[in-house]
Formats: sequence, structure tokens, C-alpha cells
Amino acid sequence: MTTSTAAPGTPDPAALHARIRDSFDRSGLMRHLGARLGDVAPGRVHIHLPYGPDLTQHLGYFHAGATTSIADTAGGFAALTRAPQGHTVLSVEFKINMLAPARGESLEAIGRVVRAGRTLTVAQVDVYALNAGEKTPVALMQQTLISLPEPA
Repeated sequence: MTTSTAAPGTPDPAALHARIRDSFDRSGLMRHLGARLGDVAPGRVHIHLPYGPDLTQHLGYFHAGATTSIADTAGGFAALTRAPQGHTVLSVEFKINMLAPARGESLEAIGRVVRAGRTLTVAQVDVYALNAGEKTPVALMQQTLISLPEPA
């Protein structure tokens, strides 16, 4: 018999991580970019993107498209942690502000649920550039996602 350390009414941490890991591993774009899944908790997910010359724009900074992709993914998976079993989420809208040139050894996108409703969830994502132990904010996203039944 397996016992859970989760409080009543909260998801089991191992089961939640497995659910997010399974979905993340099916994301072709994240695999293509070389992104990695980081911390997973109810309403919060971290995505890491190591630097690579194929992820840059003409000045050598991380391309805004790569930055936006991991932000959208972090917010989406944060929302998925709050979606009922048998449901998935899709982005329906987001706004991203680029705050500084994204340069460093890697990027970290931290998505967190602001409000989870029955149908729509609002998430906020902070993206940081990590370089030599320094963490610089480079982007801020607000996102709306819809919860839908998983396709068969």
C-alpha cells in the first residue's frame, strides 16, 4: 500500500510531476529548442533553456521567439497543474513584455497561476537570464488559458 504525503484536497507531488513530465515530453518544440522541465508544484512550473547559438537573433541575444516559447510553456504547464484529471489546457491569449536583452548561460521561465477558474485560467510568467550566478529579469508575460477535455 502506498501512502501520500500530500495534504487532503491537494495533488500528490509525484503524480503531479509525472503528469506534467508526460505532457512536457510530448512537446516537440520544447525538445527542438533543448528546453528542460524544472520545478513543478501546484500552480507553478519552471522551464529552463540553455544557451545555444541556434537560439539567437542577429546580435547574439536569445531570440524573442525562444523566450516567448518557454514563457508560454511555463504558464501553460502551471495552468495544467490546476486542471482536472482528463483535461488539458490551451493558450487563448497572452501579452509579453521584453524587459532587457536576454543574454546569459540560460533562461528560466517561471509560470504561476494567478486565478484558476472552471474554464479559464490566468497565469503570469517571469523570465530570467542566468549568467555567472546572476539572475536578470528579461520578460514578463500575462496569459489566459482554456481548460478542455483531453482528446481521445
